[in-house]
Amino acid sequence: MVQKAKILLVDDRPENLLALEAILSALDQTLVRASSGEEALKALLTDDFAVILLDVQMPGMDGFETAAHIKRRERTRDIPIIFLTAINHGPHHTFRGYAAGAVDYISKPFDPWVLRAKVSVFVDLYMKNCQLKEQAALLRLQLEGGGRESGAGDGKESAGLLAELSARLAAVEEQAEALSKQLDDESADAAAVATAAHLERKLTGLRRALDALEPGTGSASSLPAQG
Repeated sequence: MVQKAKILLVDDRPENLLALEAILSALDQTLVRASSGEEALKALLTDDFAVILLDVQMPGMDGFETAAHIKRRERTRDIPIIFLTAINHGPHHTFRGYAAGAVDYISKPFDPWVLRAKVSVFVDLYMKNCQLKEQAALLRLQLEGGGRESGAGDGKESAGLLAELSARLAAVEEQAEALSKQLDDESADAAAVATAAHLERKLTGLRRALDALEPGTGSASSLPAQG
């Protein structure tokens, strides 16, 4: 079963959180509420999120300060943040949002279809990255196990394992390629394009490692680290 991605919704007004849940429910992912910046930071201590929708105007710790804390933490610094604001103070205000680490800055009232499409892109990237990490972990586990075992059947088992891993990786590669084409065809956010390119580079490295494991071509030592 494919694990759902978590999306963090941060807003001090319950009606705004309810509206966001209604808009994003069609994505069929796990929506997590936070009514303050402090509550959002607590949620980020234990869970991994595909994207954060963060209200700018909040009492106490506002969106800018919350984003600054998120970007200072190694665990959370790479999570995409979409700022939501009910007011528009002009270019300077928008620039402050991007300077705080946001990948997008949307003024309310926003188009539900546009917001859902933007969030969907980051969910797709997150899911592809999770699949890649799982394949890399499985490959390492099998290689380590194979290095400790020997026997007449090892050759067939290793060949079968490599074929299975190659097929799984090919499926992820195909999905990542389709996502990259989608981003090329649309006026996508620069952060989404950069994340997709990073994912493709990691896929390329894993594919090279698998190719090197073919009989007579290399060894497990060529397997790159996946971060």
